[in-house]
This record gives sequence, structure tokens and C-alpha cells, in this order.
Amino acid sequence: MPIIHLQHPAGALDATRKAALAQRLTDVLLTMEGGAKTHGGLAFASVIFTEVPAGDWWVGGKSDATFVTAPGQFLARVSIPEGYMNQAHKSEVHQGVNDAIVKTMDGPPSAHQGASILVILDEVPEGNWGARGQTISLAGIAETVGLPKDGERFGWVRDYFDAKARQYAAAGYPADAGGLLPDARKP
Repeated sequence: MPIIHLQHPAGALDATRKAALAQRLTDVLLTMEGGAKTHGGLAFASVIFTEVPAGDWWVGGKSDATFVTAPGQFLARVSIPEGYMNQAHKSEVHQGVNDAIVKTMDGPPSAHQGASILVILDEVPEGNWGARGQTISLAGIAETVGLPKDGERFGWVRDYFDAKARQYAAAGYPADAGGLLPDARKP
């Protein structure tokens, strides 16, 4: 259930570029989901654009482009489920979002190209996603998008949450504290 919130200066994206960028970012989201180009995967892949009015985005104490490099200012906040990605996967997301923006804006190449594109991954703790008025577990998301629970990717997820369950138990957290897969193995 990844979501990309992309902030950009007003006027930076016309309708054609916005549509192209939305498709490229959707491809990044589907890759994040393990290539889940299923109906469920597509239904979870959301890209939200927000224009920032002129004079409301300051870099280096200035509201002009003095400290901005090509292809311009962009802030992408990518919401992902906690425990879904190791560091290599996170680095792929940083690179994928950057590449999608650079390709869409097709500016002239430069040594600092993309330096003004910021990508922040916001990990949402297990138990904090919801839809239809119900909590959605990472295991439920995997099932919906068609990610096999016996594959390498979900094996890493299970190892992550098993380690977290051991930490919670060792620290004396209440059994219903949340933040664990519903079927997390107990230590």
C-alpha cells in the first residue's frame, strides 16, 4: 500500500508531464510491491501531487532558484509499511523516484542533476494502515497485491517482525501493544 506524495513548485508540471510522471511513479510503486501489476497492486498504488505556491518554498534562505539544481525542486514522501524493505530496497526507491522525475523533466544533464529532488521514506508501523474501516496488516497487503508469502521478500519481512516480537517480549510490552504481524511467532 505505498503512496507517493509529490510536492512541486506551481507551474512546474503541465498536464502532459504530470501524467507521464504519475505513470513512472506508479511503476516505481509497483516495483516496490515486488512487481505486483495485479488489480490489487494497481489499486494500492497512489500518487498525489501538491503544487507549492510561488514564494512558499525556500531553499538556502531564498525563494528563487539560487540554490536549486536541474530539473528543479521536488519533495517526494513515500509512505511504506514498516518492515517491508531492507536498505537495498529503500535505495532502489530513492533512485527510482529520482530517475522518474529526471526523465519526465528531461532537462540538460549536469553533474548535480537531481540534487534538489528530495525523497523521504515514511515507514508506517504495522497495524496503522487501514481501509474499509479496518486495519490492514502487511500480510494482508501482500495477499491483496499477489506477493507470495513463501518468497524471499516476505521471508525477510517475517524475520524482521519475529525479531521485533522478541524485542517486545524481552522489554515486557503488553501482548496487544500492536506493531507486529498478527501471526508473529512468539519467542
